[in-house]
Amino acid sequence: MLAGKHILLIIGGGIAAFKTLDLIRRLRERGAEVTPVLTRAGEEFVTPLSVSALAGRKVFRDLFDLGDEAEMGHIQLSRVADLVVVAPATADLMAKMAQGHANDLASTLLLATDTPVMIVPAMNVRMWEHAATQRNLATLRADGIAVVGPNSGDMACGEYGPGRMSEPMEIVAAIEAQLGDGPLKGKRILVTSGPTHEPIDPVRYIANRSSGAQGTALARALAALGAEVVFVTGPADVPPPEGVHVVRVETAQQMKDAVEAALPVDAGVFAAAVADWRVSSASERKLKKSKDGLPDLSFAENPDILRGVSQMQTGRPALVVGFAAETDEVIANATAKRARKGCDWIVANDVSPATGIMGGAENAVTLITESGAESWPRMGKDAVAAKLAERIAQALAQ
Repeated sequence: MLAGKHILLIIGGGIAAFKTLDLIRRLRERGAEVTPVLTRAGEEFVTPLSVSALAGRKVFRDLFDLGDEAEMGHIQLSRVADLVVVAPATADLMAKMAQGHANDLASTLLLATDTPVMIVPAMNVRMWEHAATQRNLATLRADGIAVVGPNSGDMACGEYGPGRMSEPMEIVAAIEAQLGDGPLKGKRILVTSGPTHEPIDPVRYIANRSSGAQGTALARALAALGAEVVFVTGPADVPPPEGVHVVRVETAQQMKDAVEAALPVDAGVFAAAVADWRVSSASERKLKKSKDGLPDLSFAENPDILRGVSQMQTGRPALVVGFAAETDEVIANATAKRARKGCDWIVANDVSPATGIMGGAENAVTLITESGAESWPRMGKDAVAAKLAERIAQALAQ
């Protein structure tokens, strides 16, 4: 898919810069040409020689290099690529981009380009969560900049959380989707998936049997059609797909917060099996057996994420799709749910134990819209996802 494509790769200054060496190799394996631009800070982590050897071409480094300006000026360099990729995109680079600064080669290229731009953020978790970085991120997204990651995980600084740069193959998948000609190119879609775990105490929780397989398949299918996918997942059994922005959560409240942080989007697909209730006062210590009998647990209702997004007064996605897992009167209950929540579509299925659908490899769904109910034959979850993704693409094209 990348044969003959030209990538301008801007390497920012961060420990994650070492991943760009593998990224260059992976891109070239797929036939892409990679022109590297190394920032001064980036040179502290990877050498121009190693980058040049892997890219098979000269590394551009200095805005005021007379030789570079005579050979290929920064204006031309910024416009000959099919895609400009900034990896790692540091907090400093993101701030420069958001504010329109142009005081070095990288920032000048980014300001002068008329080529699509993709950033791959990487930074300390506190820097990522800082209000200034989040404002800059919102500005860049509003400007049409594609964003890949960051992931959550252990960091070189010893902290844990969001801010870890996406892996090279995740970035490659996102680049392939960005440069493809799928019907969802340029669309940003939110997908929720998996169960939520609502704690009772530090070792026990309320959950359900959702594997996350259908939501994962749907995120993969949407990305294959060219969409930028934000994938908010509970603790699912299946791994998330590559090429999407993964946000991992545990509880319903965390999922609600992640959904709100992902907005605005063109479409929201709520495939997660969110627990309806939580223990109102989870114990900070493990509950012990007692001669006084069973512990007294009080419950509270979890936030209704689907209804909240469906009934937004401003910034509502153009298409909101909910899921309804039912055990009886599937179509009647799902139709009532669509009206009650205010979403555009409901994807309903029968998850009674005899069907084997909950946690299984197949699904049999009914798509409920304002036009009525359309039952699909039983098929693999990947096939269901592909068919639903095509329908979403058609709806967003209208």
